Amino acid sequence: MTPDQLRTLVRTIPDHPKPGILFRDVTTLLLHAEGFAAAIDHLADSVSGRPDLVAGMEARGFVVATALALKLGAGLLLIRKDGKLPGATIAEDYALEYGTDRLTMHVDACAPGATVLLADDLLATGGTALAAARLVRRAGAQVTGARFLIDLPDLGGATRLEAADIHTHSLLSYAGH
Repeated sequence: MTPDQLRTLVRTIPDHPKPGILFRDVTTLLLHAEGFAAAIDHLADSVSGRPDLVAGMEARGFVVATALALKLGAGLLLIRKDGKLPGATIAEDYALEYGTDRLTMHVDACAPGATVLLADDLLATGGTALAAARLVRRAGAQVTGARFLIDLPDLGGATRLEAADIHTHSLLSYAGH
């Protein structure tokens, strides 16, 4: 399936989570076996070389990262919200529209020198991906790029990631919020 065909599988929900927002819901794409497989194939084709790990951020990022890691023959690194991982973790705070949140990963989840590709369903402001990249880099690993099913370029996430030396690629792009 082409990206234009995949676009038809993404549901738009107006006024969610607040009035004026057009929420891009990837769950309808994930429900479509052929579409989901094609989306992962397109993302995998955009990756040069094989990373050691694909890092997925909670929660829909787990789905994208798992499928992409399998396709690329890489391991899977789970980056979770605070309080979800047992054992020793490192954490990074990041800004939200109204406050802050925190991401964590196990201290031994990625070895120094490992190559890590970030993966998530949606790129908006880039805050989650930047926090994940800081965690990976604190562990001594190298972030080789980031892949997303959807980019909302008006929110500036790709620009922020590129400024942090993280090359991004998104399958689909939607104007607005």
